Amino acid sequence: MTGAARERRAAGLVPGQPDMWVFVLFETLVFTGYFGFYLFYRTQSPELFLRSQVELDLRIGVANTLLLLLSSWSVARCVQSARAGAYRPALKDALLTALLGLMFLGSKMVEWVRQIQRGNSLSGDDFFTYYFFLTGIHFVHLLIGFVVLGVLVYQLARPALRSQELVETCATYWHTVDYLWVLIFALLYVVR
Repeated sequence: MTGAARERRAAGLVPGQPDMWVFVLFETLVFTGYFGFYLFYRTQSPELFLRSQVELDLRIGVANTLLLLLSSWSVARCVQSARAGAYRPALKDALLTALLGLMFLGSKMVEWVRQIQRGNSLSGDDFFTYYFFLTGIHFVHLLIGFVVLGVLVYQLARPALRSQELVETCATYWHTVDYLWVLIFALLYVVR
């Protein structure tokens, strides 16, 4: 852990780099806007949204949510192991996080293909426009998360590069992607 990270922790401030927390707040505001538009259009066409929402497979949504929640758990274990100086377990947990994320991506692509085969697309009705937009934006954020995890794995595997601040910053990004999915899941799959 760097001296600055130690001082922030001692002062009770958030872990990781402060810039990441600014990014998290910015992303939260942006997605709040997306969710607001979704909810507005949902109130304009409630029957259409309910009819289209039934075409989603809740089981896939639940499975995807569990995959990302498990990935949050594994990246949190990575942080805890790194804090304890146990870098081998931290590396294993970072790789497990990536594996769970890949499983999510594969499942999401299968789900998209099924919807497209049913005739639903980004240019379809308002519900599926939002479905593909929100899940697509999340997909892009998840791809960026793989780059972040790559940086994490690279530095955990090299003793000279290890930085607790970087571990916590990478984990913060991954948790952000996960919590955004939980909100997307609730809006698209659960709220009726």
